[in-house]
Amino acid sequence: MNLEKMFDKYADLVIKCALKIKAGDILVIRSPIEASSLTENLVKKAYEEGAKKVQVDYSDENITKLKYTYESEKTLSQVPEFLIEKENYFINKKAKYLSITGGNPELFKGIDSSKIKAANVANGIAFKDFSEKLMSNYTSWCVIGAATKAWATKVFPDLDEDEAKLKLWEEIFYTVRLFDDDPVESMNKHIENLDKYAEFLNKNNFRYLHYKSKKGTDLIVELPKGYIFVGSEEKNSFGEDFVANVPSEEVFSLPHKYGVNGIVYNTKPLNHNGVIVDKFYLKFKDGKVIDFDAEVGLDELKNILSSAKDSDRLGEIALVPYDSPISKRNILFFNTLYDENASCHFALGKAYPTCLKGGENIDEKDYDKYGINDSIVHVDFMVGDESTQITGQRWDGTIVKIFEDGNFAI
Repeated sequence: MNLEKMFDKYADLVIKCALKIKAGDILVIRSPIEASSLTENLVKKAYEEGAKKVQVDYSDENITKLKYTYESEKTLSQVPEFLIEKENYFINKKAKYLSITGGNPELFKGIDSSKIKAANVANGIAFKDFSEKLMSNYTSWCVIGAATKAWATKVFPDLDEDEAKLKLWEEIFYTVRLFDDDPVESMNKHIENLDKYAEFLNKNNFRYLHYKSKKGTDLIVELPKGYIFVGSEEKNSFGEDFVANVPSEEVFSLPHKYGVNGIVYNTKPLNHNGVIVDKFYLKFKDGKVIDFDAEVGLDELKNILSSAKDSDRLGEIALVPYDSPISKRNILFFNTLYDENASCHFALGKAYPTCLKGGENIDEKDYDKYGINDSIVHVDFMVGDESTQITGQRWDGTIVKIFEDGNFAI
């Protein structure tokens, strides 16, 4: 496998098909330093498509770990004003955003969890306006993956670093159909297929969805009136199409903030801030988590649920067939971008206002009366497996089978 040729195809798919970079665009790329070769391809492709400026912000997770090891909780809670101004500057210039994920799943193992929580809260508050614009699709944004040695050896512990990294690149390319004769055409066909599922869910005007599984999940999730299920492709506020996640196998919407009742069990580990959380359950009443436990990473789960206002309520509901291409690889990626596209999932915290008709025009102070959860955090966790059953009740009382044995039944 010629990595440089594959990077070129990958960049072509992301820049042309996902972000649709055009003449005059500004692009901000956030990348781990280890992914610099891919990043250079992305920058070159963006300029070739007419971008007038490409801003690259590199990060080094080894430096990041040192920061969390030695800086005090007080220092970590202070966000420099120039960083806030920088984010606001670019988004107000209508910049498009590309984030590359590929960090060590256990980067913060052994780090004081109170430091991580304090930094997350501080950053959530400092960048709230920026995050609000991004999650409301003010501009186009996209998240993709890049193989790194630390991540690769976690996924493939029986291989040496170089072999593991090459194997992970192969799997990343597979998930985005890069080995197809025409990856862009394959992605476009895939988007059309997901749109059909979203259209079905929207036309049926469901009152609630009922989840059940052999693990013990028995959860009723009410949907707000005017909900919208979205496929892979979305629109920014300027009417431009974009794909937010590459890969993406989901159709997603928002639950009613106060309408979640029952219990749900996770089916894949959650990697949050470099800490693994697994074998956990959440019990809801009137939308709020009232009981929970975890065999792995309990303290981190506590941090998530207590990190901010309404971080203990759901903000996203996403349907993904068990037989998705990623799921069929039978690989645990320890990375939310990939694992969430192999499994139905929910997210704790902030909802996407664009998943409600006219939601992008609703003032934040009115979110509550529409059932939109608003928080400074958004944490996905996986709940689907081969036993997942989902039915929907329409407002006329009709029960419709949506998922059977982990896959769409429609």
